[in-house]
Amino acid sequence: MGHMHHMAGGWATPLLSYVMAVVGSALGLRCTVRALTAGGRSRRNWLVSASIAIGAGIWTMHFIAMLGYTVDGTAIRFDIPLTLLSLLVAIAIAVVGAGVFTAGYGKSRVRSVLFGGIGTGLGVAAMHYIGMAAVELNGTISYDPAVVTASVVIAIAAASAALWAALSVRGPAVAAVAALVMGLAVSSMHYTGMAAVTVNVQASNAPLPGASATAFILPLAVVLGSFLFLTCAFVALSPTARERAEGEAAARPLHEVELPVA
Repeated sequence: MGHMHHMAGGWATPLLSYVMAVVGSALGLRCTVRALTAGGRSRRNWLVSASIAIGAGIWTMHFIAMLGYTVDGTAIRFDIPLTLLSLLVAIAIAVVGAGVFTAGYGKSRVRSVLFGGIGTGLGVAAMHYIGMAAVELNGTISYDPAVVTASVVIAIAAASAALWAALSVRGPAVAAVAALVMGLAVSSMHYTGMAAVTVNVQASNAPLPGASATAFILPLAVVLGSFLFLTCAFVALSPTARERAEGEAAARPLHEVELPVA
């Protein structure tokens, strides 16, 4: 059995991966809140943006954390098609997007949070285990079913709590707490899922297929991370529906403003 290291580079990878999970969650939840005050095409666009943000955040978190993953006795490579598939699953409407759309459109808040949390949590889990299927090493990987189940439950429970906070309470402080909780959910799910892994190393001199983390994963993570930070700035600076309405009212000529009748 190969001994695994989850923080081969020290605390840098888990801390940075958590930051990316929080950034993606904050952006996604903020977009979801914006969708609740919008209508029609604008609501749909905000919810699509929320899905992409959360999906990109959890994918970036997972693979930044994987930069610190090593196994004694074998190199590690990543299957490129499966790695890209994990990214597509993370941002797909049918997985993460379904959870956010349900939370945004549902008429019952309890049902919305329940199904939204399940959809988002399952999206996180699906991305994680497809990403693990992309790992190439000299040996075999097996999983403890009980710990795998625990990792999925953690993802669903904490995602539901974060959605409830974002949909039920307003204010920047609560939004920040919700993002921290959801980021913790993603990180906890990742490391719980990794605790389920057992690697049986088999000595081999054959070259491994796939790409190394630094050649493929790191550049892609940098691109997605930059996208998240730039989008965060855009959303933070863009006016809300209330601010737009107040701005339009202030811009009206005085004679168009209805005056109260004495």
